[in-house]
Amino acid sequence: MTDLAERPAAAHRRTSPIVQAAPSGEPERESGYLPADHPPLRAEKIGVLLLNLGTPDATTYWPMRRYLKEFLSDERVIDVNPLLWKPLLNLVILTSRPFRSGKAYRSIWNRDLDESPLRTITRAQAAKIGAALEASGAGGQVMVDWAMRYGNPSTGAVVRRLIEAGCTRLLMFALYPQYAAPTTATAYDQAFRALMEERWQPAIRTVGPYHNHPGYIEAIARSIEDGIGRLDFEPEVVLASFHGLPKRYLLLGDPYHCHCCKTARLVRERLGWDERRFRLTFQSRFGSEEWLQPYTDETIKQLASAGVKRIAVITPGFSADCVETLEEIAIGGRESFEEHGGERFAFIPCLNDQPDHIDLLAGIIRRELQGWI
Repeated sequence: MTDLAERPAAAHRRTSPIVQAAPSGEPERESGYLPADHPPLRAEKIGVLLLNLGTPDATTYWPMRRYLKEFLSDERVIDVNPLLWKPLLNLVILTSRPFRSGKAYRSIWNRDLDESPLRTITRAQAAKIGAALEASGAGGQVMVDWAMRYGNPSTGAVVRRLIEAGCTRLLMFALYPQYAAPTTATAYDQAFRALMEERWQPAIRTVGPYHNHPGYIEAIARSIEDGIGRLDFEPEVVLASFHGLPKRYLLLGDPYHCHCCKTARLVRERLGWDERRFRLTFQSRFGSEEWLQPYTDETIKQLASAGVKRIAVITPGFSADCVETLEEIAIGGRESFEEHGGERFAFIPCLNDQPDHIDLLAGIIRRELQGWI
């Protein structure tokens, strides 16, 4: 066993605010446990950290390049040999892709707040979840915040902010209904890396996938019904488009494909539809290897070419609308459908900060906080 004297110093680790309580539960100073010159104490709080994928700070070349480099350097996302991938990333992909991605982001950018819709929506979700928890009686001791795995607000900065605010317990909630290593796992990885810098780490809990939660299934089904009800046409086919993943990940044991299939089946059963009317597809693939199929873009073309004139698309795997839903599907999907002979195309928005979605997320949080509140 290594002697304590031989262990490397941890001077780099950040100091944490002192948060103590007297045995009676009263403030230390009032109970006589603290000397008169002791620094002020903070009341203990419980932090809830909502985690989403990420967003660039702007649509111009350098902000896009920084964001894409962080994203595409994540070995959870691109798990090929770094000796092969890094030269390709830095010398080829990052010289051209920031321009294309910037154009895509500009088409959906929130110009009023000068930020991406994902940042706008995630902020609103955090505020509304905090209000819901407060209304249920848990708000006084619970602090809700949000962060991005890539870009800003960074996970490390927000973890630090919660600790400095007195959070001695932390519930981390990656906002992905279906678990995948390149989404859920890497979000928690980043939070754990931030906690490695803390001298006094809070107690930690993480929220698991909720792909089959009855409230989630009901919210998705209602959003489809409401979305179709607002249209002036009846879709012949509704596609449930989930973010894609290399097929190799499934073969390595990632449960994502199974979670997506179960979500689609449960929603289909709730709607009372068959597989011809409600179809599961996967979007956003890149590179040359095989990804999960059927592909959304190819399915849209095939339906239009086969004579289907009216379709709608929903993206149940995204908790908030973003470039993959608003640009790739709502804009690109429509253009492709119409170019191949389709006539009427509808995109049904994500659950975003709709009341039933906030109720669902707040309910999951309350369940996961049992024993803490």
